[in-house]
Amino acid sequence: MKILSLLFLTIFLGKGCDSAKAQEISNAVIEYEANTRGFYQKITVKNQMVTVSKDRSGNDKPVPTKIADADWKELVECFKTVELDSLARLKAPTEKRFYDGAAIANLKITYKDKAYETTSFDHGFPPKQIKKFVNKITSFAKKE
Repeated sequence: MKILSLLFLTIFLGKGCDSAKAQEISNAVIEYEANTRGFYQKITVKNQMVTVSKDRSGNDKPVPTKIADADWKELVECFKTVELDSLARLKAPTEKRFYDGAAIANLKITYKDKAYETTSFDHGFPPKQIKKFVNKITSFAKKE
């Protein structure tokens, strides 16, 4: 009986640790920024709200828009797959930003008071590890 209860307890506690490790997007602030000389776009996602700014100087006051439940659910699933500690080491698949072929993009995630940031990559061509996540974020700007 002791072995059975020990086995059950081990499995139960093991499952509890896995769910606690899962990242919660509600504790995160996601900022995606893309710019060139003539283009600027900053998308901020926080608490199921998105703001899109196209003014580099910050004079405009972007209006927060609620993200639809279906889009939010998809974004949450994508966020769970992002390895925050490895963001800074991701390699950009293209280098169009070096000759003005694409805007320079960056992704910054502030999670539990710690900032995780990617190196620069081409707008529209994110590293494959975060491609689905970035494409979902940029899709919010297209809906405006």
